[in-house]
Amino acid sequence: MQSGKRFLGITTLSPYLQSEGVEQVLANLVERAGATAVATNTSVVAPAAEGEGSFQPPDDAGASVRLFDRPLWGKPALWLRSGPGHEADAALFADSPYQPRPADDLTASQGPIIGTFIRAAKDAGLRVYIQTGASDPPGLRDEDKPRLPVGSLPQGRMANTGSLPSPAIHTYIRAWTQDLFQAYPEVDGIRPDWPEVPCYTLGEAFQDFSPHVAQWAGEHGFDFAAIRDEVGRFYAYLHGSLTKRDLAEFASPERGRYATLRLYNRYPGVAAWFRLKAALSTDLLRVWREAIVDAAGPDKELSANAFMVPFSYFTGLDFARVGQHCASVSPKLYTMHWSLMVKFWADELLAHNDGLDRDLLARALVNLFDIVDDTDGVRLDTYGYPAPDEPHPIPDAPQVRKLGQVMAAVDGKAAVYALVHGYGPLEDFKRRLQLVADSPVDGV
Repeated sequence: MQSGKRFLGITTLSPYLQSEGVEQVLANLVERAGATAVATNTSVVAPAAEGEGSFQPPDDAGASVRLFDRPLWGKPALWLRSGPGHEADAALFADSPYQPRPADDLTASQGPIIGTFIRAAKDAGLRVYIQTGASDPPGLRDEDKPRLPVGSLPQGRMANTGSLPSPAIHTYIRAWTQDLFQAYPEVDGIRPDWPEVPCYTLGEAFQDFSPHVAQWAGEHGFDFAAIRDEVGRFYAYLHGSLTKRDLAEFASPERGRYATLRLYNRYPGVAAWFRLKAALSTDLLRVWREAIVDAAGPDKELSANAFMVPFSYFTGLDFARVGQHCASVSPKLYTMHWSLMVKFWADELLAHNDGLDRDLLARALVNLFDIVDDTDGVRLDTYGYPAPDEPHPIPDAPQVRKLGQVMAAVDGKAAVYALVHGYGPLEDFKRRLQLVADSPVDGV
């Protein structure tokens, strides 16, 4: 890495290594893009028959219309079957209820390309990171899934993550981390994705009230029963008592913030719930950091991928505390998902509350999410998953504002590398990338 050069990391997943070759990918990263770092995953794939494996790009709970600008095996979308990139050390998982995926034919034929790429990237001067799920071990059991206040599982979850304080998941994290560094000792660190409770849908936002959280909360000074009951009442209010008058208040740029504060007075347990979520997410990062140090020493890095503010209040990721355990944090400027979340949340609220005005609801949500500056003229039909040739309906100013809010919260205790998604028309991607380049963040 060149001395003094601003951090530029690019996530390059294994299918591109297989489809294009290690040498071509590295040339793109180093010579064309000037990258200083790369993140990759540890599985390998092969094109599959329709209905076999998983469809890529991800379908995002059936809402995605994405296509690959950069084809895989000549196709903009396809079915892929996958296998682990290396054969895990079974002894490391002896105490874990969760076991790594067993090696298969793809492991034998394609798996070595992961190590080849990592070594070649290091030789090229890049820092190399493994990207992996923060709380989604293989075969996630129902007893380790997040719950709603009433104890049921949210319907239509977009992210199949686990309950953050689950002891079984923590045991797996420690074993998996040791296995990763044993298989790929050259890597500089790990980037766990979603070390929080995702909130793509409204139901996901009201996770997690599982028995694991109940026990953890009691051990750490939280009144779990009071929080659960109060948040349950708030959930019920949003699922049957929301009125057009409420929406008018929430949609108003002048009165919306006051209306939100009034809700905290009406449901004071919500603020305690946010504190509990932040404590849970911070504790999961502690588990990851300790696992890295135990497996490979203090010089290896922990870098968290995270929802952007204000979504992070629902997910629990506390930017003010990430520096306790992380060398860096990457708030996601995934603007296609922000647009989709307006639709997802609106669909649920419309289904459970009679007489709501669709466009007024959209104005309330974009004001709550802080993704526009002027709510006049906002219509619900504007939002959803943008088509591949459709600019994302999120202007520059809210993105710049959010980056400033994250920088203020992190307060120099960790590096901030904004995470910009490559999906969308070229000019729109360049717009979103440029606003980060012009911001004070440490890198992208």
